[in-house]
Amino acid sequence: MIKITFPDGSVREYESGVNGFQIAESISSRLAQDVIAVQVNDDVTEINRPITEDATIKLFKWDDAEGKHAFWHTSAHLMAEALQELYPGIQFGIGPAIENGFYYDVDPGTAVIKEGDFAAIEAKVMEIVARKEQVVREEISKADALAMFGAKNETYKLELINDLEDGKITIYRQGNFVDLCKGPHITNVGMIKAFKITAVAGAYWRGDQTRKQLTRLYGISFPKKKMLDEYLELMEEAKKRDHRKIGKELELFTFSEPVGKGLPLWLPKGTALRLRLEDFLKQIQKRFGYQQVMTPHIGQKELWVTSGHYAKYGQDSFQPIHTPEEGEEYLLKPMNCPHHCEIYKFKPRSYKDLPLRFAEFGTVYRYEQSGELHGLTRVRSFTQDDAHIFCRPDQLKEEFLKVMDIIFIIFNALDFKNFEAQISLRDPENKTKYIGSDDVWEKAETAIIEACQAKGLNARVELGEAAFYGPKLDFMVKDAIGRRWQLGTIQVDYNLPERFDLEYVGDDNQKHRPVMIHRAPFGSMERFVAVLIEHTGGKFPLWLTPDQVVVLPISEKYTDYANEVARALELADVRVTIDDRNEKIGRKIRDNELKRIPYMLIVGEKEQETKTLSVRRQGAGDLGAMSVEEFAKLINDEVYDQTSKYLNK
Repeated sequence: MIKITFPDGSVREYESGVNGFQIAESISSRLAQDVIAVQVNDDVTEINRPITEDATIKLFKWDDAEGKHAFWHTSAHLMAEALQELYPGIQFGIGPAIENGFYYDVDPGTAVIKEGDFAAIEAKVMEIVARKEQVVREEISKADALAMFGAKNETYKLELINDLEDGKITIYRQGNFVDLCKGPHITNVGMIKAFKITAVAGAYWRGDQTRKQLTRLYGISFPKKKMLDEYLELMEEAKKRDHRKIGKELELFTFSEPVGKGLPLWLPKGTALRLRLEDFLKQIQKRFGYQQVMTPHIGQKELWVTSGHYAKYGQDSFQPIHTPEEGEEYLLKPMNCPHHCEIYKFKPRSYKDLPLRFAEFGTVYRYEQSGELHGLTRVRSFTQDDAHIFCRPDQLKEEFLKVMDIIFIIFNALDFKNFEAQISLRDPENKTKYIGSDDVWEKAETAIIEACQAKGLNARVELGEAAFYGPKLDFMVKDAIGRRWQLGTIQVDYNLPERFDLEYVGDDNQKHRPVMIHRAPFGSMERFVAVLIEHTGGKFPLWLTPDQVVVLPISEKYTDYANEVARALELADVRVTIDDRNEKIGRKIRDNELKRIPYMLIVGEKEQETKTLSVRRQGAGDLGAMSVEEFAKLINDEVYDQTSKYLNK
């Protein structure tokens, strides 16, 4: 008999060789129907894998991320099986599950897979589903794996196999399809009831632009057809909210081929919105004792060698800038941290000076492959709402908690009420990816975990997701239509103070190392604005929106009065524009509703004579007549109500 421990701490005994499905069945037949995958100790695996020794387990259903991952991973194999039948000789790269669905990178040879082919592939997929093929896991030697995939001339798989350690190689079979894979999977493709290919794109093999470009097919699947229908409705709504579309309509930002890919140009209205966000954070930071700094966009290459960034990013980022002086090399900064370290070193520091909190809206540059660029969410130039806190070890927890407070203020002010946190720790099995000693990492990881406990924040722990220099706490928000976005981040760093030889004199008159906290509540201004656009559909809160009011004269006769109104509102600190086009008033109202301007002021003969305004609110209709003074007070009171609880403390 073996002992199985469940998440609630309860223990049951089973015969050796019992599997996850049987355990679920012993609890309830309903659970057995729903269970998709099982975690045995630290490994997520199939529900039909035998368990032969004492273990701690978790059972996963569709609603669990781990369940979806196994479901979508199998769906990638299912799509590959369909492609194998439709395109003889096709070669396969990798086909992982991703956050929403899966993809597979394939080389179809001379064939071209395009959107018009999706329906035929989907039909073939559902034909295979009807066969209810079992998914079977096999362990295989490296030599046998090379022989198997070599016989099929699977060059991409052979390359992957050559990188694997013998004795740790597995394959999965379903029908006539065999794939190199470590799993996990569902046990039968018949569980997949709905399937949709969502996109086709190009992707360089192993992300290397010098290698062949493969065809990447994206897809998604569900255990019920109704779920797919709901997802497709969500996608239609997402298209309407696409920040690239709305950003163009509202004249917020643009891109220019002559300027370069992934380099956004902020237009006047977008700049106004962004600066207002920055000012909001600056006011909050001031309350928390931050000092603003400014640093250059470049730095000597040696600075990044010292920080460790060059070793980690140098080959995959913008290359050094060579000056006329021999041997002198500069880099576009990928991060602001080293510059802030040098500001700390400007003069000797005492324990009495700490904590020091340096904040900067610093623009950084990271090279992203062309295929990875996407609107404002993935760019080559972006501005971080960056700050670095230098503190004593005994101040670390308190400072971490204060940063969390700032992030909560930002999320509440912008109506991101639904968010979750993730503690990202280093991969204990692959410590070579990180810099710094075990002792330093343990201290930093403990500090983050204790801070979350102190706030009562139920944060998910992810191994292997830490930054190379330290663990971090990331915040994922859900937008208005339920999509998850990674935004704010806080990182603890004992390594950079060591690398830059940062010191302070303690109360014992001895030199000590400060601890460094990296934090960015917005993450980056570009990504945050993109998410905010899609969250609000471009209908920003009144305090933030670039144009709060538009004045609509009924005809040209009332343009002078419209200008008089606009000037008076501007003096009252109301952001106003005039639509004086020679169009009917109904057309003007419709057009400005599409521009998402919160208030419309209609002025004609009656309004001019009585010195009033006919007020319309976006989404609420006619609010009646008001004087200019009454309306200005209405606007300013609404703005005050939206912001005062965050700024006036």
